[in-house]
Amino acid sequence: MMSQRSKRELAEAIRPRYLKANKATKEQILNEFIASTGYHRKYAIRLLKRGSPPRTLKKRPGRQKVYQGEVVVVLEQVWEICGRICSRRLKPFLPEILTVLERCQELVLNEEVKRLLLSMSRATIDRCLGPARFEAHHGLSTTKPGTLLKQAIAVRTWSDWDDACPGFEEIDLVAHCGETTEGQYLNTLTMTDICTGWIECLALPNKTQQAVSQAIQDVRHCLPFPLLGLDSDNGGEFINDLLYRYCLTEQITFTRSRPYRKNDQAHVEQKNWSVVRHTIGYDRLETEEDLALLTAIYADLRLYVNFFQPVLKLIGKEQVDGKTIKKYDQAATPYRRVLASDQVSLEAKARLSHAYVQLNPVVLRHRIDEKVARLWKLVR
Repeated sequence: MMSQRSKRELAEAIRPRYLKANKATKEQILNEFIASTGYHRKYAIRLLKRGSPPRTLKKRPGRQKVYQGEVVVVLEQVWEICGRICSRRLKPFLPEILTVLERCQELVLNEEVKRLLLSMSRATIDRCLGPARFEAHHGLSTTKPGTLLKQAIAVRTWSDWDDACPGFEEIDLVAHCGETTEGQYLNTLTMTDICTGWIECLALPNKTQQAVSQAIQDVRHCLPFPLLGLDSDNGGEFINDLLYRYCLTEQITFTRSRPYRKNDQAHVEQKNWSVVRHTIGYDRLETEEDLALLTAIYADLRLYVNFFQPVLKLIGKEQVDGKTIKKYDQAATPYRRVLASDQVSLEAKARLSHAYVQLNPVVLRHRIDEKVARLWKLVR
């Protein structure tokens, strides 16, 4: 088999002789050339008569780029401000966050850039931003089963939350113990509302029954709705007489998950990673200075997450050809879900709206990052 370069060189070599030859000789030269190169007869004739056409790189046909330059730069800025959330959450939140950033004078956009940003599809957002990858870490489990009162506290699984109204919370502890559970270390109490996705995080000096019970009493003043129910794992910090009697006295429904079934608390487990671990990390925290900084971080983080972090809610599952197809509603912030609920008082909604118009997500993000940097400097 001859290479393309050899074929071109052969054609250039025999072309002068072919052009001067008579009809019979031309036919003989043509037959030999076709036998050597394997070209089609018509193409071989054209090649010997006119030579090889100059090679030009043709531009592939297709649509011109629309989303480029300033549009992509602004999109990246908004994506960073929103905590690098996925396009499924970012796309429906873009109109609101652009309005907020313009109101706070963090962005000045012309009409064309704003129109292009709002017209982006999820696929276009993913293509412009690229996938955000995070290394997967795993913390140590510090849950020790509480043996008391387990028969008195009902079991509730993830499938029992279909008709939940605002006020039913999943609770869990995140241990900031580093690579060992020895000694005393700080913990974070995470509370997630099932209906609205509203989240509260509190820094605890330890995981004693008294500290956990007091934190739950304190968090009731931060919620924009009454506390109606608690669902915990089977750890002794929750399954104890102190918290059980408090819930009985305050008429709070108290339930627990099944042992060794983390998916029963899927809502709060997800927040443990996306809010606590993603922000604070896995370092060991144990000093009073660490506790003060962690408390200050959560004071800003609760505002940032609840007012400016849209969340998705699973609304259905379907089995198709052995695969589970999940369906989600449109992403909305916990703040918007609270406003849309008929079971939250108008006074509470008015307080939230008043707080919302005074918040700047860029300032909150900068304050959180600055405090987290100080915390990491202390522990490293």
